[in-house]
Amino acid sequence: MIDNEQLIHNFYTSFKNKDYKGMQASYADNAIFSDAVFKNLNSEQVKAMWEMLVVKGKDMRLEFSRITANENSVTAHWDAYYTFSATGKKVVNKIDAIFEIENGKIIKHTDSFNFHTWSTQALGIKGFLLGWTPFLRKKVAAQAMKNLASFMKTKY
Repeated sequence: MIDNEQLIHNFYTSFKNKDYKGMQASYADNAIFSDAVFKNLNSEQVKAMWEMLVVKGKDMRLEFSRITANENSVTAHWDAYYTFSATGKKVVNKIDAIFEIENGKIIKHTDSFNFHTWSTQALGIKGFLLGWTPFLRKKVAAQAMKNLASFMKTKY
């Protein structure tokens, strides 16, 4: 069985190589994912989310570091560099991840990043002024879920 640290190294290497199938294979069938935009995705949704982000992220690149594992969990840091498609603005998102692992697969994945910093980069002045508000967070999350549902309809 693959060890936990190697599992996450493989996950991010797949991501870096735009191999969403490799990323998807890292998740258990009962996995859940959450971040500031995508909340409580089930396994099918998280696998589709990564596929959508890889396929649509034409200029996306990432760097990952600080993978630290213990018996059932792994932490990591990754930086995503991409153009936010809705505005054409360049984004550098600095993300800390926590993974819970069971039987060599990710069962829970939580990404954390500064939403205000992200929204300022992605949305410009609107993000700077409103990025700290629950209103903008909910609006961005609702649009992201709508995009994911639409992607899943066409792909699955």
